[in-house]
Amino acid sequence: MRLTGTDRGRLLFVLALATAVAVFTATVPLLRDWFDLRVYHGAIDAWIHHGGSVYDYRVPGTEYGFTYPPFAAVSMLPMALFGLHAAIAVGLLLNLSATAFVLHVLAGERLRRHGWFGLAVTVCLLALLEPVRDTFSFGQVNLVLLALVLGDAWLLSTGRTRWAGVGIGLAAAIKLTPAIFIVLLLLARRPRAAGTAVGVAATATALAAWVMPDASRFYWTEAVWDTTRIGRLDYVSNQSLQGVLARLADPAEPSRAAWALAALAVLGVWVWRARRALAADDLLGAFALTGLAACLLSPITWVHHLVWLLPSLAILFGEGLRRRRLLWIAGGLYVLLCSSVVWLWFDDASGIDGFVGSNTYVWITLGLLLGLPVGQARVNRPPWRRRTSDTAPAPSPAAPARVPASASQSAEPSSAAMTAGTAAGPAVDTRRGGRSEPTGSTRPAAPKPQSSSERASSYTAKPPA
Repeated sequence: MRLTGTDRGRLLFVLALATAVAVFTATVPLLRDWFDLRVYHGAIDAWIHHGGSVYDYRVPGTEYGFTYPPFAAVSMLPMALFGLHAAIAVGLLLNLSATAFVLHVLAGERLRRHGWFGLAVTVCLLALLEPVRDTFSFGQVNLVLLALVLGDAWLLSTGRTRWAGVGIGLAAAIKLTPAIFIVLLLLARRPRAAGTAVGVAATATALAAWVMPDASRFYWTEAVWDTTRIGRLDYVSNQSLQGVLARLADPAEPSRAAWALAALAVLGVWVWRARRALAADDLLGAFALTGLAACLLSPITWVHHLVWLLPSLAILFGEGLRRRRLLWIAGGLYVLLCSSVVWLWFDDASGIDGFVGSNTYVWITLGLLLGLPVGQARVNRPPWRRRTSDTAPAPSPAAPARVPASASQSAEPSSAAMTAGTAAGPAVDTRRGGRSEPTGSTRPAAPKPQSSSERASSYTAKPPA
């Protein structure tokens, strides 16, 4: 019997895997010391308790501060009630809750089939992914934004369209990049959801302008256009198209024309593939492709932003369970996304090896945009269920009546027997074009089956000049 074939074996396997994950996390990756959450907490504290602007705050000893839209600061106001350590604990709980919801949406039914063992192994493997572990280590909001967007995908897929668009609208108001999902809603011919998203984003932005008018004016007229406030475009953690061009041009400025052409090409591929996925009613595939496009098109996509690749990886692994070649590809991409390989070119990204290696995550994102198996059979979609009221229950066949032997031998069948025979006939599913299937009482029996601290932030540490 295999080691994992018993409960004791499964428990030992999970304990060994969790230990390996803990050792790897403590020794190999760069720990971020909650740097971004310190930015959030410091900016809110400066605003509420010291009368300053969130955009004037700088982390002591650095040149970096709050860079999100004003509504993000408004949504973080509860931080003013906590000290830093309590804020870190709350942020950790929020990220854990968001991760649990993302797992539920992407693989909930599959995980339930495998019980606690499948869930434990999945959580351990997820903890190794660099974008996920960096989101936790920075105290970032990426997983919360992903959960908001996937919540809308789940609502649309299950017919609960009343509130669809709220999550995307909130995510876009907190951070601009998720606004691309509003365009996806239009491509999907979901005008009501798109209108809801726009309305929620506009309302949230207006609320922030009312609460903090000066900061809002500064952000929308100056800060939003100044990418240098966020970090250097050529920094190796920037895994976007702009990052590739910036590292190629370093120390000169990257070509805006080259970026515009590359962005148009990505937009064209995204629209083409997303429309094909939507035509096949593959909403998860369309959302996954949109997350990939967002990462490529954003001027700055730090490594921890790549949690938007999680829906694509879920699709790839799901399809790989049927097609072994895809499973190997998914495993290879997973290993690369755990390896922190791009940091090997932290000091110098020049040369062919630098061009290939320092942009590894960009190549992965591009490859998924071009080759992700979407718009196919339903095997690559989560088994989201519609509400009971949305889908009529299938008719259940009546049990065949027992007819006495004497009656069955008569020349004319009795009316009772004819009625019972009709009730026990093949069930017709009118929702599938009237196709008939044999019931359990008429189907023939199936044959018996065979038995380090100097890089505290991915965008705050400056590479040596």
